[in-house]
Amino acid sequence: MFDYESLKLIWWLLVGVLLVGFAIMDGHDMGVGTLLPFVGRDDVERRVVINTVGPHWDGNQVWFITGGGAIFAAWPLVYATAFSGFYWAMLAVLWALFFRPVGFDYRSKIHDARWRKTWDWGLFVGGAVPPLIFGVAFGNLLQGVPFHFDDTLVPYYTGSFWALLNPFALLCGVVSTAMITFHGAIYLMHRTEGDVYRRARTAAVVFGVLLVAGFSAAGLWLQSIPGYVITSAVDTGALPNPLAKEVAREAGAWMANYRKAPLTMLVPALGYLGAIAALLLALAGRTLAAFVASSVALVGVIGTAGVSMFPFVMPSSTVPAASLTVWDSVSSHLTLTIMLWATVIFMPIIVLYTGWAYKVMAGKVTAAYIRENEHSAY
Repeated sequence: MFDYESLKLIWWLLVGVLLVGFAIMDGHDMGVGTLLPFVGRDDVERRVVINTVGPHWDGNQVWFITGGGAIFAAWPLVYATAFSGFYWAMLAVLWALFFRPVGFDYRSKIHDARWRKTWDWGLFVGGAVPPLIFGVAFGNLLQGVPFHFDDTLVPYYTGSFWALLNPFALLCGVVSTAMITFHGAIYLMHRTEGDVYRRARTAAVVFGVLLVAGFSAAGLWLQSIPGYVITSAVDTGALPNPLAKEVAREAGAWMANYRKAPLTMLVPALGYLGAIAALLLALAGRTLAAFVASSVALVGVIGTAGVSMFPFVMPSSTVPAASLTVWDSVSSHLTLTIMLWATVIFMPIIVLYTGWAYKVMAGKVTAAYIRENEHSAY
């Protein structure tokens, strides 16, 4: 159906779609969890906050699982190398995510203030830590990751966990956290009323401004970070071999795609326009439109990283020629074809079911609802 070169490009786009889908769908759940201890001042208010996402947070995890599975199947070398280099960071994400299922299910089972407050902070950790670490990971990708391959393509990571926590990567972590928390605050506005609504609106303003400022600062900083460029001829349809190319580091290389294809400037523009529109719409009380606009902002911010790095997926700072790209880190033609058909069949089902579920659970979550459903609500 598609030649090998086209499939490689299609799966670069599809992995990006899955990452954006995860950020939009599971991101607003995490944003709500991050805000939980602050926008809910008593037990009833916190249960209102939890019940805005409680019925569907686990369904949204499909995007996270599918994204990880897609990277494993479509980019096996990226998966192996990333989990080798980011091992402790990935474990920190998993440990933080452990708090979510037990927090949602057990938090309101016992009428004890200390018990419930402990799980509230557990849900905060489960919401705040993953976006921070994912942002730090993207910051390190943009700077290059210290790894290389031996002659049998076994990856060797030569860095350390603490080296990941460098200033630029931490700034990217701030951008990611602000983006997800902003998205969650707008969703919380859409599903609540009264004091919780007003506090969520304040949080949306704070984190929306932080997102725009952090995104701008990261973009300016990125221009001074040496990027990567392939300096040898590349057969984009050939069998994958990450050692069959030459790569150089050059100042401003991450801006090269924008110079070659000016239309790609629309991607970071979406980040700015979406964030600003979401802020204005949220202040005007048009929360559904604001949620759509904040989703557009997520597309722009995440897409900017992808467009800047293309065709690189995981650059190597120690042996640039070992950098993994869209063309040389993928699975076989047959594997990509089978996965594409699976995506064509199952992705619409996931989207339609998710839309139906949100339609069924639409409406405001109120304190009166929590009191009337004391034993069944989260």
